[in-house]
Amino acid sequence: MSIHVVMGFGPAGAATARLLAEQGHSVRVVTRSGRSPEAGIEHVAVDASDRERLAEAVKGADAIYNCAAPPYHRWVSEWPRLASSLCAAAEETGAVLVMLGNLYGYGPVDGPMTEQLPLAATGSKGRVRAAAWERARDLHEQGRIKAVEVRASDFFGPGVTEGGHLAARVVPPLLRGKPVSTLGDPDTPHSWTYLPDVARALVEVAGEERAWGRPWHVPTGPAQSVREMAERLAAQAGTGPAVVRRIPSAVLGAAALFSPLLRELKEVRYQFERPFVVDSSAYEAAFTVRATPIDEQVEATVDWWRGRLATAG
Repeated sequence: MSIHVVMGFGPAGAATARLLAEQGHSVRVVTRSGRSPEAGIEHVAVDASDRERLAEAVKGADAIYNCAAPPYHRWVSEWPRLASSLCAAAEETGAVLVMLGNLYGYGPVDGPMTEQLPLAATGSKGRVRAAAWERARDLHEQGRIKAVEVRASDFFGPGVTEGGHLAARVVPPLLRGKPVSTLGDPDTPHSWTYLPDVARALVEVAGEERAWGRPWHVPTGPAQSVREMAERLAAQAGTGPAVVRRIPSAVLGAAALFSPLLRELKEVRYQFERPFVVDSSAYEAAFTVRATPIDEQVEATVDWWRGRLATAG
């Protein structure tokens, strides 16, 4: 039986680990704090940036999926050490390193984003994410490791509560029939990557040697503005027309004085001020995973949030 090690158990890590377990693989999840075991999944507590301890945790692995990331405000200081540790683990075990990436590394671009674009980010977060992949790619080209990166746009769907733009700040108010506030222009096109599709793409490329050595974009449906997505969610929930309000720049600036997250988001605010569209046609031409139809995405997301809010009271 093959051993698959998943780093991190946030939305993407949890979805990936559970998909692998459903497929009958032996699954080990590595997090700082560990968790209680669940069906088909072993949880171990290891700091992934500790090279020696991580090497021990991934012994015998056929694939290592990195779905972990430092806290958002510590990306610049902690990503390099984490990336180095992951590459060392992949080299020692011979496991394929499957990296979950994002689109920050491209920086602001005109037109849809493809994998052929240069990694030309001007901000520190984009540069540090680009550097992590470039290090893994260089080692792959040297024959020292096997690596592939799967890049997603903003996560959306069941399990996404924090970090995703269409998460706690948007869906719960819509389910209650209340207005929602959003960063940037609510009418500009934006790509949303459905979380289950992220997990399916990660698992698929791990087993496809022809995928290794380059980045791929997760199959993602046609771009939809925040307003369009809010209207779809409200219609599915039966809560009437969605009311979407843009947060004024002055309010954001004042709130950022007290919110570390809002201060950190300044670097990537362009993603919500102008079209932010991903082209996943290269992946779709080569492999089998396709974006889940948007109506199914919306239905599953509304159902999941209803269950979560009901449980929370």
